[in-house]
Amino acid sequence: MADVNRTNGGANLLALRSHNTALVLDLLRGAGAEGISRLELAERTGLTPQAVSKITARLREEGLAVEAGHRASTGGKRRTVLRLVPGAGHAVGAHLDRDALRAVLVDLAGTVVAERCAALDLGAGADAVVEAVAGEVEALAKGVRGGDGTGAAGADTAAAEPHSALLGVGVALPGPLDHSRGVLHRVTGFPEWDGFPLRDALARRLGVPVVVDKDTNAAALGLAVAGERGSFAYLHLGTGLGAGLVVDGAVHRGARTGAGEFGHQVVQLDGPPCGCGDRGCVEALCLAAVARGDLAEAARVLGIAAGNLVALLDIDLVLLGGRTIAHAPDAFLRGVAAVLDERARRAGEEPVPVRAAPGEVADGAAQLVLGPLFGRADA
Repeated sequence: MADVNRTNGGANLLALRSHNTALVLDLLRGAGAEGISRLELAERTGLTPQAVSKITARLREEGLAVEAGHRASTGGKRRTVLRLVPGAGHAVGAHLDRDALRAVLVDLAGTVVAERCAALDLGAGADAVVEAVAGEVEALAKGVRGGDGTGAAGADTAAAEPHSALLGVGVALPGPLDHSRGVLHRVTGFPEWDGFPLRDALARRLGVPVVVDKDTNAAALGLAVAGERGSFAYLHLGTGLGAGLVVDGAVHRGARTGAGEFGHQVVQLDGPPCGCGDRGCVEALCLAAVARGDLAEAARVLGIAAGNLVALLDIDLVLLGGRTIAHAPDAFLRGVAAVLDERARRAGEEPVPVRAAPGEVADGAAQLVLGPLFGRADA
């Protein structure tokens, strides 16, 4: 696996993460296929034309940027435009749920070029889980034909030609965990993971950099990269319930990656027991309502908890995601919005909008690797 990361010049991508280079790369990514001129890069970054020329020359040498034609003249010399080469590097994003694994291969533009899904038992033991994740990553690393990122093999086929560069693997799974060290804590329902160094174990197995974060944080990062602005909460209801928080455009993890343990706020004193050891948690109440088919009650409980979060953080938007939401999005959107609307009416305020979140957790997990390349310090 380690030699896949060294197939060509793209292997040096992680060394290019200087602040100025990241600014230029981010603008190239945002310009898309139309490209952007060196003069525009200088104007929008505040860098000198000479500095931009040096950076773009290096990016071209590394295969990250190419010339993409010329802009029509407005009286002066025609401007040559540059564009990002999406296939110059890739990242894998892996979402480990309690019973399933989804992994995606993403190019520099954030486009998913291949994906794999498999059953997973998070309680099967660290060795089995690490091997399962590694197997899916290795299968995806063989799944892109050629180095230009223009073609992808099917999820279960392996092309003879490896892709240009695997920059690393982003892994997202239920918390709590230590994002900075990549060490898991007592995952609700799976206390045996407490203290396991998942990041280092996978990095040794795969031979590439690995970043580990909570599933909700990864999803929130993916949404922010995709264009969600301001401050918002991503609420994920699947086999568990958690939140990813973006405050002023940046993912808020807290000093110990403890922010967003949304599902374990107690809303019913002496309520039913929760897997965390407490009673009356939002997660326990929501999952119990879903299990008995009472989606209206599940949505109402979720709305009450979301209202607490809105009041606490004064956020601009609530986004709902996760497999349980995906099975009945309208019911949850209506139910959560009804609670938030009623709270806002009583306070004489405008209600915070509620929307279904686009994208998947695995897509956001890939951004844990790609984000720093484009200047996202919160990745």
